[in-house]
Amino acid sequence: MKLLLELWAFLRVRKKLWLAPIIFVLLILGGLLILAQGSVVAPFIYTLF
Repeated sequence: MKLLLELWAFLRVRKKLWLAPIIFVLLILGGLLILAQGSVVAPFIYTLF
């Protein structure tokens, strides 16, 4: 949690808030790929990429 707070503070101070949605989407996609690894749904997810 501390990492997220520090990242948010960095983005806010450096005026890089436009990076927040990109980071959010990358985290969601990464989590989806990790959770789908070895499951039955994996072939369907990998076809999206």
